Amino acid sequence: MHPFSDQQLMELAIDLAKQATILINEIREKGLIISTKSDLSPVTQADQASETLILQGLRKAVPSIPIIAEEEASEGIHTHIGSEFWLVDPLDGTKGFIRGSKNFTINIGLVRNHKPVLGVVALPAYQEIFCGIVGKGAWRIDKNGKTPIHVSTIPTNGFRIITSHNHVNDPQLSKALQGFPTCSINAMGSAAKILRIAEGKADLHFRFNSIMEWDTAAPQAILEAAGGYLRDFDNRPLQYGKEGSRIPPFFCSGTLINNYLSNLSD
Repeated sequence: MHPFSDQQLMELAIDLAKQATILINEIREKGLIISTKSDLSPVTQADQASETLILQGLRKAVPSIPIIAEEEASEGIHTHIGSEFWLVDPLDGTKGFIRGSKNFTINIGLVRNHKPVLGVVALPAYQEIFCGIVGKGAWRIDKNGKTPIHVSTIPTNGFRIITSHNHVNDPQLSKALQGFPTCSINAMGSAAKILRIAEGKADLHFRFNSIMEWDTAAPQAILEAAGGYLRDFDNRPLQYGKEGSRIPPFFCSGTLINNYLSNLSD
């Protein structure tokens, strides 16, 4: 066990996210060196430097909490975890980051008993940090200070859909939206999509292919702390700490959408 409260752990993660934000922005300004990982996905020195900074900070401050991090995992480093562990994605949205997109994030999430309980996500290009503790609240930190955030109420003019660039014209999205009153569909990369739902600027997001636990743990904690939901297409909460660290297809929303889920499972 460790002596830290969730509030103290969140403040630690916020501080490391701020440091990683400065580091990533400096590296991007100087120019990127791009290489390819074993799974053929791209990686830059910004991904690697951000992860090194975050892991060193977490391990120094709270050595008793194990960490699963994307770049270590891609190098074949397997971490033994218990009921509590960190999940770190040092730069989520690397492909967009390389293209010059602003929608990339730094994700630091804490899982306890298979569920995300705390999350910190930074958007370096926007100088924003989102944070939350499930059951206690969620906040956005920017130039105006620290502001509480909450999901929107049930939309009256149709759902504001937010999706990835690859799924804007996906037949799966069209099928999923059958029966949904929809007022807009916008595309965005990385975990930023989930954050926009958490702060009430969008209502619904579908992910049709599996991704990794470090992609969703931190933003899920923030979304749930802000009153939202992230569940699989059978409407079940996600479970973390599985072998392989993969997350099945899922939806996230500001309100429960039970009446519409038949279109996802048919």
